[in-house]
Amino acid sequence: MTRRVVITGLGVVTPVGNDVQTFWQSLVEGRSGITRIDTFDVSEYPTQIAGLVRGFDPDQYIDRKEVRRFDRFTQFAVAAARQALEDAGLTITPENAEQVGVYIGSGIGGIGTLLENHRVLLERGPKRVSPFMIPMMIANMASGQVSILLGAKGPNSAPVAACTTSTLAIGDAFKLIQRGAAEVMIAGGTEAAVVDLALAGFSNMKALSTRNDEPERASRPFDANRDGFVMGEGAGVVILESLDHALARGARIRAEIIGYGMSGDAFHVTAPAPEGDGAYRAMKLALEDAGVQPSDVDYINAHGTSTDFNDKFETLAIKRLFGDHAYRLAVSSIKSMTGHLLGAAGAVEAIATVKTLEDGIIPPTINYETPDPDCDLDYVPNQARRADVRVALSNSFGFGGHNGCLVLRRYEPQR
Repeated sequence: MTRRVVITGLGVVTPVGNDVQTFWQSLVEGRSGITRIDTFDVSEYPTQIAGLVRGFDPDQYIDRKEVRRFDRFTQFAVAAARQALEDAGLTITPENAEQVGVYIGSGIGGIGTLLENHRVLLERGPKRVSPFMIPMMIANMASGQVSILLGAKGPNSAPVAACTTSTLAIGDAFKLIQRGAAEVMIAGGTEAAVVDLALAGFSNMKALSTRNDEPERASRPFDANRDGFVMGEGAGVVILESLDHALARGARIRAEIIGYGMSGDAFHVTAPAPEGDGAYRAMKLALEDAGVQPSDVDYINAHGTSTDFNDKFETLAIKRLFGDHAYRLAVSSIKSMTGHLLGAAGAVEAIATVKTLEDGIIPPTINYETPDPDCDLDYVPNQARRADVRVALSNSFGFGGHNGCLVLRRYEPQR
């Protein structure tokens, strides 16, 4: 019999709140975290807005002397992991350490550290480059440092799959527990890429919204007047456990993860496959893995980036898989409020989905003002909605054609 896997802890650092309660309240109230960038001079950039993490104090989570040796993306990951572990009421001890693993990915890693040291190299020469640069910037270091600081000695890895990174991290961690390779996994993603070079690169791709005069209205998934995504930063981490392990220690169970699907577009480095074929296959595989029918699904937390192709093709994929039921589903994108957290997006959105299952509230897609004939589903426009949600999907699709989907279910002791 396949082992059941549950979610017992949640932790976030986001543009709309640096703890789960604040984050969730912001989503329910439809509050945007997108503002003008003030961390560097953006006057010459086509896009001058982002979802920035505000009020974050790494000293709360990391020894002050060590903070300067952690890139911001790793600081976020440690904070979210510590929150999630505390939320789960789980203590890692020498007795259980080898059964607790870490799977925390990042799409871009420590780009801030890389750029800072490149400037030092050019201005002051090679001898002044920090000896800590490499272990600060490599993308696996968030997972590594969380493991070191928390004492988790089980499976440890760090997927890199662009915007699908943390969905794959959670899905892979789920499968590790299912097959008995661990009892507990600390899983998710982190990103801190709102820096000058990354902003210039995304801007010059014409991928970003240029609605600089009204930042809070810039991210508008599925709206006819969308003009690109908005970069964001932050982290999301969940504690996954085998059901037996969670029950044995009397844990509070937040939700159950029951399915995982992944696929490749094999099409283009940035554009999604025509008709959303890869997205369709990832969702289909996830439902098959979960053993549920399309008609069983009540809600989809969409990838919903606010780009022309993504929103149109994700909608097509949903209609292809769900048929008439697509019009009875609720679909929403919290990127309308947080911006696109890149490698951290999937985990943060999975956490929002867990809260939907727990609280019976679907967060809205804000800034939905003008319907797009190509996007004709129920996107929960502008206001949160109370609903009895029992089964939900969380979607992520990334550059390189990486697609991932998680199926989450409200926890029921007997199944």
